[in-house]
Amino acid sequence: MKIRPLKTEEDYEKALERLDLIFDALPNTEEGDEAEILTLLINNYENQHYPIEAPDPIEAIKIRMEEMNIKQKDLVGLIGGKSRVSEVLNRKKRLTVDMIRELEKALHISASVLVGNYQLVK
Repeated sequence: MKIRPLKTEEDYEKALERLDLIFDALPNTEEGDEAEILTLLINNYENQHYPIEAPDPIEAIKIRMEEMNIKQKDLVGLIGGKSRVSEVLNRKKRLTVDMIRELEKALHISASVLVGNYQLVK
């Protein structure tokens, strides 16, 4: 087992290929340890070179609504009346602290995502 930092795209590709070969290795074996270390190195390389930004708050709400099969009308009462829900989801009004609290509880979206900045439509 020769493990070294992943510095180039070629190193990254080789690490992926090797991990693919030993992915099912048993824990606490030489190959199992190698797979664990490669996973950490690959994850680190991907975080540095291919960061995934969190969606803006409105996109996060829409994604979660789709995942939970929730319609816009289901948010009425959580963040206001029908028109307020529409204004928020169409980026005409900002989320308030109370709305964020309710959405965090109901949709299980972290408040840190919901307080993110997003553009309003005029």
